[in-house]
Amino acid sequence: MWRKLISLVVRVFFRRVVITGAEHVPPTGPVLLLLNHPNSLVDPLLLLGLAPRRVVFLAKEPLFRIPIVGMLTRAMGSIPVYRRMDGADTSQNRQTFERVWQELARGGAIALFPEGTSHSDPKMRPFKTGSARMALGAASMNPGPPVVIVPGGLYYTAKVTFRSSAVLCFGEPITVVSEPLGRDGEPTQEGVRALTARLQEALSKVTLEADQEEALRLVTRAERIFSSVEGPGTKDRDLTRQFALRQRFLRGYAQLRIRMPDRIAAVEQMLARYDAELGAAGMAPENMLESRLTVGTVTRNAAIAVVTLLLLAPLAVVGVFIHLPAYKITGPLITRAAKVERDVVATTKIFAAAAVFPLIWFAIAWLVWRRWGVAYAALAFVLCPVSGYGALLFVEQLDRLVGSARGLSLRLLRPRAFRRLEAQRRKIREAILALDGEIE
Repeated sequence: MWRKLISLVVRVFFRRVVITGAEHVPPTGPVLLLLNHPNSLVDPLLLLGLAPRRVVFLAKEPLFRIPIVGMLTRAMGSIPVYRRMDGADTSQNRQTFERVWQELARGGAIALFPEGTSHSDPKMRPFKTGSARMALGAASMNPGPPVVIVPGGLYYTAKVTFRSSAVLCFGEPITVVSEPLGRDGEPTQEGVRALTARLQEALSKVTLEADQEEALRLVTRAERIFSSVEGPGTKDRDLTRQFALRQRFLRGYAQLRIRMPDRIAAVEQMLARYDAELGAAGMAPENMLESRLTVGTVTRNAAIAVVTLLLLAPLAVVGVFIHLPAYKITGPLITRAAKVERDVVATTKIFAAAAVFPLIWFAIAWLVWRRWGVAYAALAFVLCPVSGYGALLFVEQLDRLVGSARGLSLRLLRPRAFRRLEAQRRKIREAILALDGEIE
């Protein structure tokens, strides 16, 4: 039940979630899943709800003491980790290791974040050695199937934004070779260091890393324009292609900045000019696809959108009336979180909504019960979240309709401006492809 509920929450918060490389996760047998950690508690929620198999997380011990979060953490069978930075007694981690080994011996799947903490840095932090120690210890003591480690990369198109998109990318599995343990029952330091380095390299292949924030910003802007241009090998807003393109450019950015700084600067200038003109026209790159801006295509899509909007309208009105005030109330809380760390903003949004909205639903159901009885109260409680989702779909459909209308009006009423933007966009794409060919 918990897994389905978490999956529902994740699917509501993110408009789209793509999972790639799921075939690399063995359906049975002992598995360690290692993931990067860019988005606080959203990262484990995404994996708990959508991973190819049930997983047990290692979680920092303070989470077990937080109301609601602690209940959920225990319900999912999570194993506590005692960290010095939390003021905990780290000697208790011996019990943590034993529980991990027992879970793996039963053929279970353990998930953990080897960086040790969530962050918004453009590059992964150095790994803690715990994951290697757990894997080597389990491999040496487990007489059954070999322990397999699968790296998993988490990527968010806009991690603090409600209804953005996410990618969970699993990489090639690593089979852990058992080796004799030391007299203290621990793997050797040499073996731990070697496996830790190997794991960090494996995880870097399925994540986005940048040496500098400026590289990440440039690639994000360039990819958005690139992926909204029609042509061979492109597909509008395809998350898998987005992820691969960003990976390649981030890995090659450092060498390009050294070898050809003038060309990088030229692309940056073109992007800045294009963004400014696009903003002045009130347009987004994804609304500029010429094949979608014919009168026939826009009319057909508009007709479908209008029918959908009319069907959703009654539900949407109720949903907005019920949920909009609560959304405004949680705003200050989310703003305070944003001033602390970006990696906790999405978590704050999810848990604030999980706390506030059900209270509103219960209050409405109670009022209906007092007036019309239990049956209508139960119906009201079910319809409240349904109306909220209907309002969400209504707003998104309306945004798409308005975007298409703006694109068509720009093309028909200001053809010179449209052609200029189209030429700029294609010039940017050609420049990016040329730089891509220079990456070694």
